[in-house]
Amino acid sequence: MNTPTLLTFSATPGRLDTVLSELSGVSRSQVGHWIEAGRVSVDGSATLRASHKLRGGEQLLADVPPPAPSHVGPEDVDLDILFEDEALVAVNKPAGMTTHPAPGVLSGTLVNALLGRMTLPSQEGFNEEGSFRPGIVHRLDKETSGVIVVAKTVPDHTRLAEAFRDRHTRKTYLAIASGQWKADRPLHVDAPIGRHPVARQRMSVNGTSYKEAQTLITPLARLTNAHGQVMTLVQAEPRTGRTHQIRVHLAHLGSPILGDIVYGRASDVIGRHALHAWKLDVPHPRTGETLKLEAAPPDDLLNAWMALGGTLPALLTGQGG
Repeated sequence: MNTPTLLTFSATPGRLDTVLSELSGVSRSQVGHWIEAGRVSVDGSATLRASHKLRGGEQLLADVPPPAPSHVGPEDVDLDILFEDEALVAVNKPAGMTTHPAPGVLSGTLVNALLGRMTLPSQEGFNEEGSFRPGIVHRLDKETSGVIVVAKTVPDHTRLAEAFRDRHTRKTYLAIASGQWKADRPLHVDAPIGRHPVARQRMSVNGTSYKEAQTLITPLARLTNAHGQVMTLVQAEPRTGRTHQIRVHLAHLGSPILGDIVYGRASDVIGRHALHAWKLDVPHPRTGETLKLEAAPPDDLLNAWMALGGTLPALLTGQGG
C-alpha cells in the first residue's frame, strides 16, 4: 500500500485523540502523531491539538500515512566513525543521507549502513510514526551533516534518550546565514516553534501547538556580497530540540541558512542547506563521563564560505587552540 488511507467518522463527545482512537481502533499515541502532523481535520478544518474538545456529531477526517514495510536490510556503506564502544557509536553523517528508514525511503539511510556492520537494539517493526529507528536517539535532517550518536543496546538507548530529554547534552552547529541580520555579538534567540498552520512539512515561530525553543547564535565572521546581502558564518547552540530549530530561528531573524530551499532559497555555491552538526558533548550511558565528539566542518560548507569571499576563522583552520 503506497497511498494514504482516508478515514471518516462522526465524532462522539470528548477529547479529539481519545475519541479518534476509540473510533479507529488505533492507539491514542499513534493518533496523536497523526494530529501533530496535521493529518486530522474536524468539520473540514485541520487541528493540531490532541486535547481539542468535541461536542459530538462533528465530522472527523484522518489522512492516515501508508504503513511501512516490516523489514529493513543491512547495506555495505562506508561510514566515518568518530567513536565506538560496546554501548554506542558516533558517526559523522554525510549530507544527503537520511537518518532512518520511513515510508518511501527504505535504503541508503544511516540505519541501513549501521545494520551492515553491527547489531542494533531490537525494535518490533516500525514505530507509530511509520519509521524504523533502532538505536536512533536523536536525528539530523537529510541535508544536515555532522555528529550523530546511535545506541547499541536498549538500556544504553534509554539512558542516552534521557540525557537528550533532560538537556544534559551540548550541541554545537556551524552554519552560513544569508540575509540582512547583522550580528556583532552572541544572541540568545527565545522564540517558540510549532507546526506551520498551512504548510505542514514546515515549522514556524509561534506555529500551531508551539513549544519553547531557545538557540544561542554566535557570529564568527561576516561579509557583504556584491548584491549588498549580508552573509554570516555562525556557531549555533540549540538549548532545546525542536524540529528544524536552527533553520527556523535564523529565518526568523531574517537570515535563513544559505541554500535552505524550505526557509530561504537555493544557492549557487552549495547544493544543500549550509548546516553542520559540528560538536556534541554527551554523557556516556554507562560511565557518565562526558564524551566530546567533533566532526570537522565539511569541504562543501567551507568552500561555499570562501566562494562568497570570506576567510576562515582560526578555530576552523586548527589555529584557534
